[in-house]
Amino acid sequence: MSKASGLAVIGLGMLLSACQVVGPDYRLPDEAAVHRDDFQGELAVNDKNVVSAPVPGDWWRLYQDPRLDQLVQQAMVTNTDLRVAAANISRARAQVDEAQAAGGWSGGVKIGAQRLQESGEAFLLADKVPVANVGDIGITTSYQFDLFGTLQRGIEAAKANADATQAAADTARITLVADVVRAYTQVCAANEEQEIAQHSLDLQAQGTTLVQRLRDAGRGDETQVTRSQTQFKSLRAEMPRYEAARQAGLFRLSMLLAQPVDQLPAGTATCAELPKIAQLLPVGDGATLLKRRPDVRQAERRLAASTAGIGIATGELYPDISIGASVGTVGILENLGKPATNRWGFGPLLSWTVPSNGSRARIREAEATTQGALAHFDGVVLNAIRETQTGLAQYSALLQRRDALAEAEQSAQQAAGQTHRFFQAGRASFLADLQATRTYTDVRAQLAAANTQVAMSQIDLFLALGGGWESGRTQGSNSSKP
Repeated sequence: MSKASGLAVIGLGMLLSACQVVGPDYRLPDEAAVHRDDFQGELAVNDKNVVSAPVPGDWWRLYQDPRLDQLVQQAMVTNTDLRVAAANISRARAQVDEAQAAGGWSGGVKIGAQRLQESGEAFLLADKVPVANVGDIGITTSYQFDLFGTLQRGIEAAKANADATQAAADTARITLVADVVRAYTQVCAANEEQEIAQHSLDLQAQGTTLVQRLRDAGRGDETQVTRSQTQFKSLRAEMPRYEAARQAGLFRLSMLLAQPVDQLPAGTATCAELPKIAQLLPVGDGATLLKRRPDVRQAERRLAASTAGIGIATGELYPDISIGASVGTVGILENLGKPATNRWGFGPLLSWTVPSNGSRARIREAEATTQGALAHFDGVVLNAIRETQTGLAQYSALLQRRDALAEAEQSAQQAAGQTHRFFQAGRASFLADLQATRTYTDVRAQLAAANTQVAMSQIDLFLALGGGWESGRTQGSNSSKP
């Protein structure tokens, strides 16, 4: 070994021994909002309408409705948004593989042949060089060292982006589940409220007929008839609204399941009983919420990717070092493979672009991007807590209103029953009996609408809690969680 070769080997060894990873190592800052103590405890203190139990992954099964289970499962398979999310996950995983394949060993093969007229002056010859058939066969291989960890930071960024893409797919999944349950609830609520409204309309028609008969008998006037007819027409004008809500729910289900309306599970269009949960809603605690919400996990992974981007930008300040070897034969085709045409070589290669053209500015840009990602992460955490607390407050208020209307419905039912018994005993008129029954029907309609609001509030609350992505999740790498 020559002295020069020995020095090259020693220098390369020193560089290898000094191997380090550029840029900051990722860790969640202590000042991040996710670490706040007031976000870790119970979400609902002294709320008798919910319980601090773990949120089930398949929360829609709490309704114990086989038809709803079937709708959700079909949507998980056929929904177009989930298909897009699956494609994004596949692309992100391919990007991870691409980052992992960067650096390390690489090789190539070159084979060429041409009829060549070389320039004589290029070889300092006065005469013309004869035309010849020239061939070139060569094999090269090299190994790129990641002395400064630039490639490692690239792998970290790719993995973090893949985890963020998985979290985005989880967000699409929980949104899909909530949309399916909401659309199905809308169909059932529309059918139920339409039935009550039709009963109220029929009662009003009977009342209008009675008032007309009283007028004809000289026991009433035209004003009463007009007033009754107006109320009848007003109630009749409300009827198309229920059918429109029903159709909208069916069309929504058709889109979510990517199926025609007539191919939805049997009984979906005629569902007339609102889905109900016969237990207190499990909501867990704040710490579990922030770990479960996929949008929080996505924002945290974006922060990790941005931090790795600082190392990638910093790596541009350092040289690329590799060691390679080549072997081949170049010459006239007839002489290829002979000692005179053979060549080989090996040795280190250093490629270094002197830092300029905004290299340091790109580092500052990456640092600013990381600060922005941290602020976005904090915002997502704050929004997650706000959505959940708001959902809990609205759910509690709607339950109180529903319970009050339930008491009013019982009172109206008792009053209608008493009035009907008085009528049968001759102590009340048929008009009074009809009016009491109509009042009871009106309160029933209000109670049905209140039950619909409670059901929709439950769905919004489960969506805020981030439950549902565990079911049918695309298998992927485990993501880091805050």
